[in-house]
Order: sequence, then structure tokens, then C-alpha cells
Amino acid sequence: MEFSHFDNEGNAIMVDVSGKDVTLREAVAEGTIRMSNECFEMVRTGGMKKGDVLGVARIAGIMGAKRTSELVPLCHILNLTKAAVDFELLPAAGQDGLPGIRAVCTVRCSGKTGVEMEALTGVSVALLTIYDMCKAADRSMEMGDIHLVRKSGGKSGLFIREDHKDGD
Repeated sequence: MEFSHFDNEGNAIMVDVSGKDVTLREAVAEGTIRMSNECFEMVRTGGMKKGDVLGVARIAGIMGAKRTSELVPLCHILNLTKAAVDFELLPAAGQDGLPGIRAVCTVRCSGKTGVEMEALTGVSVALLTIYDMCKAADRSMEMGDIHLVRKSGGKSGLFIREDHKDGD
């Protein structure tokens, strides 16, 4: 397999996408954060002192997706037409039974390159924001399982992660 982010001399480069077709591209990524029961209940009931944790995390995730090219050095600047972050409360997640929150970021654009990095960045920033807003209640929170669920568009077409092919 050849890596496209290196030139013939091994120098890191930004991939030239000028010859690619503009297509509708979409990516969905997700990740989770696990926390203590007490912290989970504070988030669920709106009892966190810093305010609406999931509302702020949603905006932060959208902002993260929009600013991906500023954070990941070789990413293209994209004109996103959609960036959304949704949450699912998981009352008993993980092997240790701790509750958690699943964040799902969906990003779309019409462009010459995909939006996978934007979706992954959006999820990561949303989870980091939850941690930041809740750390006074639980510093042992754990973020993880951040991954691309699905992507469509472009030359490579549709990708659906194997463990999500049942529609989950």
C-alpha cells in the first residue's frame, strides 16, 4: 500500500486533490466517555455546576469538526454543509458496568476529499468538552472507542464498519 501524504523523497505533503471530482461526501464517527454513577446522574439531570454539559459539548464538537484543518496539519480546508453531534446516554456501559455517554458526529460536504477527519475530530472535541465540564465531579472519566462508523462518496465509495453493518 502506498501512502499519499508523502512525496518520492519521503517528505510529508498535502495531497493534491485538484484532479478529483466533486461529490457528496458524508462521514459518521462515534466515541464514548465513561464516568461514575454520580457524575452520570448530574449530567442526566442537568445538575452540573458549569451548565448544560451536552449542549455545550454539542457546540464544541461542531466547532471542532469545522476547524479540523487547523488541528490536523495535512487536512484540507473543507466547506462543510452539515456538522451535527448527537448523544446517547448509556446507563450501564463498559465491562465494569459504569455508565457513559456515546457521542456521534455526522459531517457532510460536496467536495473533492472526504470528511472522515472532521467527523473524528468532532467526536473527540465533544468528548473532551464533557470531560472538561465534569472533571470537578469525576476525574477518573475515560474516553475511548473513537472510530469511523461510516463514510460515503468519492472514488472509494461506501464504507461501513463491520460491527455496524446491522444498522447500529
